[in-house]
Amino acid sequence: MRATLRWAHADFRAHRGEALFVVLASAGIIASLLLAGALFGYAANPWQRVFNQSHGAHIWLHTRAGADTAALSRVDGVAALSGPYRTTATTVESRGARVGVTLRAATTVPPETGRPLVTDGTWLARPDSTGTGTGAAAGDGALVLEASVARALWAEPGDTVRVTGPDGAPHALRVSGIAEVAEPRYHPGGAPGVGWVLDDILDEVARGDTGQSVGLRLQDPDDTDFTVQRAVTVLGADRVAQVTKWQQARAEAGGDDRLLGQMFAVFGLGALLAAALAAAGAIGARVRGQLRDIAILKAVGFTPGQVTRGFLVQHLAFALLGVALGTAAIALLGARIPGRIGEAAAVWQDLPGHTALMIGIPCGAVLLIAAATGLSAWRAGRVPPVPVARAALPSAAPMTALGRRALGVRVPPALVLGWRAAFPRRGRTLLPVARLALPLVLITVALVAWSTLDQFRSRPAQMGLAAALTVRAGQSAGASDAELERTLAGVPGVAAVHPGAEMAALVPGQTGTITLRGLGTARDPYPAKVVEGRAVGGPDEAVAGQGLLDLLGVRVGAWVRMTVEGRPQILHVVGRTIEPESGGRVITTTVDALRERDPGLRPDFHALVLREGADPETVSAALAGAAAGTLEVRETPNPVDRLEPARAVIAALIAVLALIGLIELLTLIGTGVRDRGRDLLALKAIGLTPRQIGAMIVTAAGLTALASAVVGTTVGVLSGRWLVDTQGASSGIGAGIAQLPPLLVLSTVIVGAVLGAVAAAALPATRAARRRPADSLSETL
Repeated sequence: MRATLRWAHADFRAHRGEALFVVLASAGIIASLLLAGALFGYAANPWQRVFNQSHGAHIWLHTRAGADTAALSRVDGVAALSGPYRTTATTVESRGARVGVTLRAATTVPPETGRPLVTDGTWLARPDSTGTGTGAAAGDGALVLEASVARALWAEPGDTVRVTGPDGAPHALRVSGIAEVAEPRYHPGGAPGVGWVLDDILDEVARGDTGQSVGLRLQDPDDTDFTVQRAVTVLGADRVAQVTKWQQARAEAGGDDRLLGQMFAVFGLGALLAAALAAAGAIGARVRGQLRDIAILKAVGFTPGQVTRGFLVQHLAFALLGVALGTAAIALLGARIPGRIGEAAAVWQDLPGHTALMIGIPCGAVLLIAAATGLSAWRAGRVPPVPVARAALPSAAPMTALGRRALGVRVPPALVLGWRAAFPRRGRTLLPVARLALPLVLITVALVAWSTLDQFRSRPAQMGLAAALTVRAGQSAGASDAELERTLAGVPGVAAVHPGAEMAALVPGQTGTITLRGLGTARDPYPAKVVEGRAVGGPDEAVAGQGLLDLLGVRVGAWVRMTVEGRPQILHVVGRTIEPESGGRVITTTVDALRERDPGLRPDFHALVLREGADPETVSAALAGAAAGTLEVRETPNPVDRLEPARAVIAALIAVLALIGLIELLTLIGTGVRDRGRDLLALKAIGLTPRQIGAMIVTAAGLTALASAVVGTTVGVLSGRWLVDTQGASSGIGAGIAQLPPLLVLSTVIVGAVLGAVAAAALPATRAARRRPADSLSETL
């Protein structure tokens, strides 16, 4: 063992540059994977991130005015209070949208516990004393809206919204900022949203009709239920109107966490595998470059076991050192990286799973590298002790007839010899091409996911979101349905108006609830995106989402019986649509079909399909003006809004995979130049110039990269489509949502890979071309 360690130390001193490359490659790969993990945690745990950054409250108690909330600070297990804040129930309107909002009185300094995180604009501030007006009516009343409320209202900082208090009097307030809080988000038809104003503005809006809200941050979140009981007892059950717990808010974001988690788990495992193969490839190349030294060791008495142990110990030490350096760099310096990456690294330390990833990623990489290193070390132990026997073997296959014919017709020798060097034998060609293609496969899969997200945003009609706006009549005694449809159709930007109605229905056996939707009429059907079967075209026909088909265990073409308000409804499923809402558990027919069961049925809402290029915000404002404020206009929810943080993670993963591919490429180029040392000597002897030698090496690298890029993008397109469609089917949206990247993007990936290979091969090619025959003479031994 002592001799093995001494040889390992001597080998390290003799090959410091190669050892440094292995260590830095391992460190860079681990650091990149950890940063990708930080971005994943940042994007996939939005509620936990906001809760940690805002020092959030675990419990929110909404009480009547006059409750003694100060006594809550003495309840066992309560670490801090947020508030109490005086509140009032209001209705906020903007651009035709109407949202119920609970306004909270706040100060100009955000609280320490339950602090709203301002993401756009500024926090509340007192009006300038030199202003020309005072009060909300003059536009000085500032309002901060919670992010989900702002999205529902299309409100941005600087906009003026209409706030109606309990007495029905309207007030004009200016939106000064948008904030995130770790509380349940606003959903149409659900609980009111949250907004913040200064004390004097709340007094003006509420007119004395106020309540209270107080947040409790606990020492142990597991004691939430017990603390709620103690708090209600202290305040009195008659004074507590509502209790909101942190589990509720986290559960609402849980679907987003699961969706993002499943998406990035595939990328993470693939990136880890590619990283381990790249690092192991660098180690294997170093072992192959020391065959002469291994033969000498065998000749002086080293056993195969000693050689194997020596390489294994040495390269495991390099891998451990590189992994430790990469992990330490991210742990100590990750938070100092500018931009979102640094912010994600700083927040990641407090998120669930941080410790597991910080330990699991390095350990997984070390285990994979150890497995590959063990294989390379075992091969090193089998090297024969007589180097002449190796030199006597041919280093490459003979020139093919096609190659000789190409040289005969004046094809540049660098191109012919470069092709021969890039594709020498089938076995030796497939392995480097496959290793370099793996990162490109994952990059292409990431681009498919990116293109699918872009499709939801740029062409929502192709993803089952043909109607951009939904309109509900706010006054039941208003115009008739026909008059309302004519009014809506006359608004600029509206292409079609489709009446609709929704209701809950019981599935056969009454073991679950689905959504039965009537949308459009038999004469003017709704343009649903049908990916299987056909659209509705006759009586009692319907289309369904993947979630409903899976729930009932049926396929397109089946007849489905359900119970609606105690009466049966039987529909023929003739197609499957992309259904982003309600987990896909939606069956859609026409309003005419629903009226056969209930002749007195009136539309609950109208879905508006906009003209190409029409802005939903502008159309919403025009609708509010056309109907004199009697309509409630809502934007159709887009699932991509929940997945917006995924873009940053996908971009980071592409960068990580590009780094892994570069390391793999450098390893292949270095190995190829070293393995063809005797060939280069022979080519120089027969008259090839240094420029032709360099061109041959660059051409070989470019052709290898081209083959890998073509294979990687092809396999990546097929795999990406399958993965995205499988994810869509499992989430209930349905298969058929995958969108392939444009041909220009795929071509850019291929061209970028080739240009990167050419640039990476330029320096090794120059050095190899300048070598003298005497420098290469020893390599023949």
